[in-house]
Amino acid sequence: MELGRDFYARIVESIQVGLYFVDRDRTIRYWNKAAETISGYSAAEVVGKSCADNLLTHVDSDGNSLCMGRCPLAATIGDGERRDAEVFMHHKGGHRVPVSVRTDSITDEKGNVIGGVEIFSDISSAKAIEERIQELEELALLDGLTKLANRSCTERELYICIEERERLAIPFGVLFMDIDHFKQFNDTYGHDVGDRVLRFVADTMVRNSRPFDLFGRWGGEEFIGIIRNVSHGQLERIGNKTRVLVENSYISAENDRLHVTISIGATPVGAGDTVDTLVKRADTLLYESKRTGRNRLTMG
Repeated sequence: MELGRDFYARIVESIQVGLYFVDRDRTIRYWNKAAETISGYSAAEVVGKSCADNLLTHVDSDGNSLCMGRCPLAATIGDGERRDAEVFMHHKGGHRVPVSVRTDSITDEKGNVIGGVEIFSDISSAKAIEERIQELEELALLDGLTKLANRSCTERELYICIEERERLAIPFGVLFMDIDHFKQFNDTYGHDVGDRVLRFVADTMVRNSRPFDLFGRWGGEEFIGIIRNVSHGQLERIGNKTRVLVENSYISAENDRLHVTISIGATPVGAGDTVDTLVKRADTLLYESKRTGRNRLTMG
């Protein structure tokens, strides 16, 4: 049985993982439907562009840019070796999406490397997120703008976690987060852009969280993360990962890339804590992060 080129093209377009080809100069030559879905960028927006243009601006969990020197695909084109990696892709909507990537080289008849191919898949807990959103919508506990849990829902979750801690000794911690200089940002760019910033910050938080953690909007530009079953050190690492991913995310407005940072107060629950004492302590630690320079996390 012989299968024509159109048959293989239909398969590539129908698979559920993102796939794209580049030439030796890392110019994107093909971008499939799943790549459009995962990244938010259409083929028309990326084909003909170079990865070196920093279009997708991949970063690692420490916020290091991969597009200008640490790119797995560029390394594969250079030495012909296959690679697997987990990176954070910039979505057109502004947030970061965790993706698992595999790279391979493309060779001509003589075995010379003439380009590369990358397949990637979204490894965020998308299904768990969708189910949680549906549950929150049914309970009218969803923030309308960011689609995070609203303050009422977040407070309810804190009460539940404190009760679990008292009965079952299950530890948890709180991340109290605030967008730095948000009023100034709003005054400069307008409330519509400010709303887009709130959404991409919220998306970056929730899409890179564990399925059993909860991020909620506390009010204005303030957010709370309830991080279950963590040690002091784990809470700090999760908080700093969130901070770094927000710092390295952006939205595009009038041909500019607009970035924001967040300051964080992080604290594990303690013996005798109530919702009020826990949130007040986290708020005090957040203020310390603001006082000492912003875009940082203070533990306590």
